Amino acid sequence: MTEVVLLERPAEGVVLLRINRPEARNALNIEVRKLLAKHLAEVSEDTTTRAVVVTGNDKAFAAGADIKEMADAGTIEMHQRGAHKLWRTIAGCSKPVIAAVNGYALGGGCEIAMTCDIIVAGESARFGQPEVKIGIIPGGGGTQRLTRAIGKYKAMKYVLTGDLFTAKEAFEMGLVSEVVPDPEVEGRAIDLARQLAALPPLALQLAKEAVLAGMEAPLSTALALETKSIQILFSSQDQKEGMRAFIEKRKPKFIGH
Repeated sequence: MTEVVLLERPAEGVVLLRINRPEARNALNIEVRKLLAKHLAEVSEDTTTRAVVVTGNDKAFAAGADIKEMADAGTIEMHQRGAHKLWRTIAGCSKPVIAAVNGYALGGGCEIAMTCDIIVAGESARFGQPEVKIGIIPGGGGTQRLTRAIGKYKAMKYVLTGDLFTAKEAFEMGLVSEVVPDPEVEGRAIDLARQLAALPPLALQLAKEAVLAGMEAPLSTALALETKSIQILFSSQDQKEGMRAFIEKRKPKFIGH
């Protein structure tokens, strides 16, 4: 049986995770979610991986949850599936994660993209949280992450109507980092990942932690975390190497220590 999530290594220090259910527009069944969580947990601990790209295919990043798999489920069964734990694992990757979005990123697909740190979208990509149209609400963080990304009133419009929005609209609202021509999406995401992979891993990790934790904390607490994080980095070999290389006008070589 073909793996529903493929792991590729397109560049040194870069892992690409490809959702691979083209017959179902990459719908997120429980197997896809488990494999994404498994791979992202593993790369978090893998010192040779410095950045991750998550993508689908040219028709769909992921067109939502697998409705056939959940249509007849009850409350207890949904709880026992533990999908909420998998979402936390996916969002908890310590490495920078880039979503490369072509086609549809709907429902759970939009939520997967929003767990990433950077979103590169093709011009014809479409985003949305259409769960209300089938009698439920977003359950993988959509009501919270979308609101934090684009604000209450825009988020309310899309969560309550289930309407889709374009990559251009997503960019203008602050949900998408870059919009590029459709054929360039994956290559651009890999180039960004390669750029990140050349930077000091500890600095990237602490920068990511500071941003994410700071979003949920008072400004004074977030600033204290930022201060402690930069102070910690002055004990790293990469800080010494980076500053020496700057002074000596040469390219630094970061080792992650």
